[in-house]
Amino acid sequence: MALPRTVARFNRVATNRVTRHVATVLPGFAVVMHRGRKSDRLYRTPVNVFVVDGRYRFALTYGANSDWVRNVLAAGGCTIETRGKTVALTDPRLVEDSSHLWAPPGVRTVLRALSVDSYLECAQA
Repeated sequence: MALPRTVARFNRVATNRVTRHVATVLPGFAVVMHRGRKSDRLYRTPVNVFVVDGRYRFALTYGANSDWVRNVLAAGGCTIETRGKTVALTDPRLVEDSSHLWAPPGVRTVLRALSVDSYLECAQA
């Protein structure tokens, strides 16, 4: 179950403007830099990210139809800023994992409560 689009719109206008400034240095966070599929505009979207089995995993709390996810899939990759580093990612793919066992305990609880089972995974380029 994805969060409602109204929450996504609020976060885009309010929360993301604040989060974008700290997501590049905090553990478990990143800013995804991706280009619009039609506009070719560069976007910066704050997200939660985790490394699972050598791949970068993003929980899709708003679902796989979010613009940033569609942009990354269409481009075949993206760049993220995380923990003070810039990392190029490639080979994006959507995966399902309802176990949540890969996630840290606090994150696991939130993902289960929200019924988030869809993820975007990418390999480091």
